[in-house]
Amino acid sequence: MLGYEPGDSLAHRLDPRTKLAVQLAFAAAAFAHTDPRGLAMLTGVTALALASARLSPVSVIWGYRFLLPLLAAAVLFELVTLGPPWIELEAAADPLLASYRTLLIVAVAAGYVRTTPARESRAAVQWAVPGKPGRLLGAGVGLVFRFLPLLRRDLAAIRDAERARLGDERSTRERLETVGAAGLRRAFARADRLAMALSARCFSWNATLPRIRFRAVDVPAVLLAAGLGASMVV
Repeated sequence: MLGYEPGDSLAHRLDPRTKLAVQLAFAAAAFAHTDPRGLAMLTGVTALALASARLSPVSVIWGYRFLLPLLAAAVLFELVTLGPPWIELEAAADPLLASYRTLLIVAVAAGYVRTTPARESRAAVQWAVPGKPGRLLGAGVGLVFRFLPLLRRDLAAIRDAERARLGDERSTRERLETVGAAGLRRAFARADRLAMALSARCFSWNATLPRIRFRAVDVPAVLLAAGLGASMVV
């Protein structure tokens, strides 16, 4: 799974609110334009987003490779029938377009994750949602961005340890039970340490967040978000 990396790309210099606006407008446009022509247009926007973040499509596919079997299963479920003619190509057209649309949305989101620190995401959320609900939501967003990579790292370490002990020779059910139980123990242990660390650091609802402000570089991205939004009603 991809995570934030410091850099000086165009996407790194954009205001997080601008990137959130582009991401939301893109997702809405992707569900509004489900035909091949609309998805071709959105593919160009996705390529532009990845280029601005200096992120290659191959790294995105590899980082979110766990999604590919699920998307392929949705297509195969409609493609294969239990009787003649056994394979219906026309029935798989809509699931194929839907799976491709999901990949585009994930790719744009990957560009946001790679170029936006968790603190800036929290600041953007608290700006959009005022009051205590915004502070709660912003803190949750920040913790998720920090917590998920650690859980994924723990699961990978558990899986490697299981393989080193010839655990890959066990049945699938036994491996799932072992990895799942150990993963849950690690997750709860990390949650306990996180709660203790927040208490020790006097976790505040009014944390000092980085200053975010719109700049000239945000103008093209804002216009892109507005264009995506307008395309849904034109």
